[in-house]
Amino acid sequence: MSISSIFSLFKKKQKTLKLPDSLLIKKLKEVSKNNNLSIYENTTIYHHTQSFSIPLLIFDSTRGIYLFEYKEWSYNDLKKTTISKATNHGSSDKSLSYKETHDFIKQRLNELTHSDSVPIYNYLLMENLNSDEYQNLDESFKELLPYQKVIFSNSLESDILHKLKETPIPDFDMPDEVQIMGNLLVQYLIFSKDKSMHLASKAQMEFIDSKIEGIQTLSANAYSGKTSSILLKAILENFRNPEIKIIIIEPTVLACDLLKQKLLNIIEYAIVEVDMSSIEIITPIALVNRHLEKLNKPQLEVILYIENKLMQKKFDIADLIICDDSNLLSLEFIDYLEHIQKNSSLLLVNEYNDVDANFRFEKNFKNKELEVVFKQANQQAKALRIISKLLEENKSNEILVVGNNLSKRKLNDDLDFFIADKAVLLDSSRNLIYQDLNNLLLCSYAEISAMSSKYVILLDVGEASLNEVEYALNLAEDTAYVIYEQSSENIKILKEKNV
Repeated sequence: MSISSIFSLFKKKQKTLKLPDSLLIKKLKEVSKNNNLSIYENTTIYHHTQSFSIPLLIFDSTRGIYLFEYKEWSYNDLKKTTISKATNHGSSDKSLSYKETHDFIKQRLNELTHSDSVPIYNYLLMENLNSDEYQNLDESFKELLPYQKVIFSNSLESDILHKLKETPIPDFDMPDEVQIMGNLLVQYLIFSKDKSMHLASKAQMEFIDSKIEGIQTLSANAYSGKTSSILLKAILENFRNPEIKIIIIEPTVLACDLLKQKLLNIIEYAIVEVDMSSIEIITPIALVNRHLEKLNKPQLEVILYIENKLMQKKFDIADLIICDDSNLLSLEFIDYLEHIQKNSSLLLVNEYNDVDANFRFEKNFKNKELEVVFKQANQQAKALRIISKLLEENKSNEILVVGNNLSKRKLNDDLDFFIADKAVLLDSSRNLIYQDLNNLLLCSYAEISAMSSKYVILLDVGEASLNEVEYALNLAEDTAYVIYEQSSENIKILKEKNV
C-alpha cells in the first residue's frame, strides 16, 4: 500500500463526522473528566461561508487546544508503507500537519477576539495499532508521526495524560474557555440578558445539535439561555440545510421584534453567513392569518381564534416551527400547530418544570438566586413606595411592573406626581421602533413575553393565571415583589414554592 499524503487529516467534506465510542475514545474522555479538560466531540467550526469539521477537540485552560484525528489503520496496513510529506501541506508544531485547520482556527479567533495566540497541538488516535507495533514501522512514518503525538490502542490513561502534558505552558495569559471555545464554536455561545457571554451547557449543546422530529418539547426557565439556544438552533439548521424553512412563534409583536434584534446581533457577532429569508419570526395571529388568506377567509385582527375549517385543511408553511412561550398560548392554538405540522416538525418551548420534556435546561445564568418578597397591603400605595425606594439606588429601566390594564393605567397616573422618572405603558402589539423601553415599564400579564428586569413588581396576582404569574415572577433577575390585598390560590401556591 502506498500512502502519499497522510496529512490531509481534516477534510472540508467527510463521509461521516461521528467518532466511534471505542475503548480508546472512552479512555480519552476519562482523562479529560479527571483532569478538568473540556472535550468537544463531532463538532464544526463555522466562519463566514466556510466550515471545518472537527472530530475531536480538547481544551486545556493552561496549555491551549488539542486536536485529534481518529484512524483505523492497523499494523498490517502500515508495515510495508513509506510516507512522504505532501507538497501542498506545511508542518505545524513539528509534528502532524494540520496547517489548513490551524490557519482556519487562528483566523476565526483573530477576527473575533483580535488574538490568535492560542497554542494548538495535534494528535493521532490509532485504535488498531499498539506502541510495540509502532516501533517496527518505517522510519519515515515515525519521523512525520512522532511517538509522543500518537495515542495507541494500548495506551494507558496515564500515558495519554503524560503526552498531553508534555506540551509547554505558554508564557502569556491565555483567554478563558468562553473567549476561546465560545468564539470558535459560535453555535454554543450563549448571550445572557445582561449581554455577558457563556458557553452552552451540555444539555444546551445536545439540544442545538439534535434533530427535531415530529412534535418535541423544550422545558427551560427564564435566564437559562433558552432564547439564545432557540436562535442558535435555527442558525445551525440553516447551516446544515440552507433550503430549510423555519418559523419561530412569539406571543406578541414586540417579542418578535426583540427576538429578530437578538438574531441579527448573534449573526453579526459570529461573522457567519445566514440566509435570513429562511428564518421567520411571527405572532400566532400572523401565522393563522396566512392560513386564512390561503382559504380566502377574513383575517383576524386582535383576538386569536381557530376556525374549525383550519383544523380540516393542510397548511404546509414550514419544515420546522419553534413555538416559544407555548405555555402562555391557548391549548386551541397548540392543537392547531400540531395539526398543521403533523407531516413536519414542531418544537414547543415552555417554562414548565416538565420532567417528560424531550429537552430540559436546568442551568441558570442569573448572577444571584431570585428573591421573592410578599407584601400584603394596598397594592397601589405599596407599589409606589417600593418603586420610590428602588429608584434611590437603581435606574428606572431596571424596574418592571406587571398588573391588569386598570391597575397599570392608575399607577401610571400616580407616578406622574410621585417620581421624577418617566414611566411607560407598554404596548406589546406595537413594533419595537415605536417603543421606549429605556424607562420604568408598566405592562399587563398578556404582554410580558420577552420582557425582563432587575426588579419585578407583581399586582393583581389573583386575577391572572398561575402560568402567567410564575412566568412574570421569573422575569426578575434580582428581586420580585408580590403585592396583594387579599390572599388567593395563586398567592398560596407561590408562597409554598418559595418557602
